[in-house]
Amino acid sequence: MKQRQRAGRSERMSRVDTAWLRMDSAANLMMIIGVWTLRPAIRYADLCARMQERLLPYARFRQRVEEDATGARWVDHDVDITEHVVRERLPKVRAGGAQAALQRRIGELAMQPLDRSRPLWQMHLVEDYEGGSALVVRIHHCIADGIALIAVTMSLVDGGAAPSRRVRQEAPEGAQGWFAETLVKPFTEVALKALDSAGEGAARSLHLLLDPKQGMAGSLEVARLAYQVLGDAAAMALMPDDSPTRLKGRPGNAKRVAWCPPLPLDEVRAVGKALQCSINDVLLSCVAGAIGQYLRAQGDAAEGVEIRAMIPVNLRPLEQAHKLGNRFGLVPLVLPVGIANPVERLYEVRRRMQALKGSTQPLLAFALLAVAGLLVKPAQDALLQLFGRKTTAVMTNVPGPREKLRFLGSTLEQTMFWVPASGDIGLGVSILSYGGGVQFGVITDTALCPQPQDIIDQFAPEFDRLAWLTLMLPWGE
Repeated sequence: MKQRQRAGRSERMSRVDTAWLRMDSAANLMMIIGVWTLRPAIRYADLCARMQERLLPYARFRQRVEEDATGARWVDHDVDITEHVVRERLPKVRAGGAQAALQRRIGELAMQPLDRSRPLWQMHLVEDYEGGSALVVRIHHCIADGIALIAVTMSLVDGGAAPSRRVRQEAPEGAQGWFAETLVKPFTEVALKALDSAGEGAARSLHLLLDPKQGMAGSLEVARLAYQVLGDAAAMALMPDDSPTRLKGRPGNAKRVAWCPPLPLDEVRAVGKALQCSINDVLLSCVAGAIGQYLRAQGDAAEGVEIRAMIPVNLRPLEQAHKLGNRFGLVPLVLPVGIANPVERLYEVRRRMQALKGSTQPLLAFALLAVAGLLVKPAQDALLQLFGRKTTAVMTNVPGPREKLRFLGSTLEQTMFWVPASGDIGLGVSILSYGGGVQFGVITDTALCPQPQDIIDQFAPEFDRLAWLTLMLPWGE
């Protein structure tokens, strides 16, 4: 079952994707890991056929990587689908123990490198899981970011749209080509509309880079943008280390994952509306509260403790997600985990989120990754320590489909994913809305947090506290 390609055809890897390729370390592999649970069970042969038909048309999934002195190239490869779609069997467990066994296996897979002699992805089908199947997916971050992979996912499910047949243009070489490829081209008129988290001010200023007719010399707008960029750059470079906690330190060589049952999205929306906060504010407040409760349960002092989480911000038009690659920035959010009062904590999260609007920090983070891709690996590692030294967690918040999807005739009951953490970061938090619910997932390094389920178990109680306080508010007529 091979997909034959033209021998010798290759394409230069972008600088940003090269940075992600070279970011692998013994403690943190740069893999995005996801899991689907499906009912009823699906067949292995059907899964292979679907991937052959729907996934391999994306060039990145049939190309391996070759590194050289100046970076890396995508090289066409003869794909044997059975090497990338493999069967898994979980150990026999007592009734109700299947989820814990699956979580342990995902933790093991998070520390197994992908084979560099093949395209950097693999699927693991657990054919007998709680009356259905579980599908664990591992994809190297150099292939694509989370938003792009959601577009891939939507093409794999029943009724999904076929991948675009448009040919991806090879990235231009040289300094001018690099600047155009990594800084200017992503920020089209449509892309700027996706920059809500970066704020209208940053988006408005970036129009100046897109319109060469505007003549920027001497412009007050350019001066304002330059001042803002310099200020944001200084803030990133000089931001203090976050509070020392047991969740921050040198990671080991083992991972564990955990997730919780979904919260009803309508209830989360209702709480946010009643308290005049966004859904995102509510969810991030629950994250901060859950981590704070975990620290207290471990006997740690939590008052005044704050931890910094790096949150990806999409920098591409959604209709261009099929092109894959990485087009996102990072924005640092300091979570007030030491505030025990749930309403006080919620309003503090809202205040901090509003303060980030108008920031160019996501764009600067994207540029930093592009610059890192130009450097030799030791220099890249030193540059990226800017994030690692000052950060405890990586956190993603991705909206998914409102209705449950079908895959090979089965219902996709639950889905969860985790993005990798770089350097010495040992905590990852994922928030995913799907099928009318919102689900939290955690991945931890066992040297820092041996049982991530202890954090996960705090999410629902934190939301319940907010919900109860909302019910106590005066009712409108």
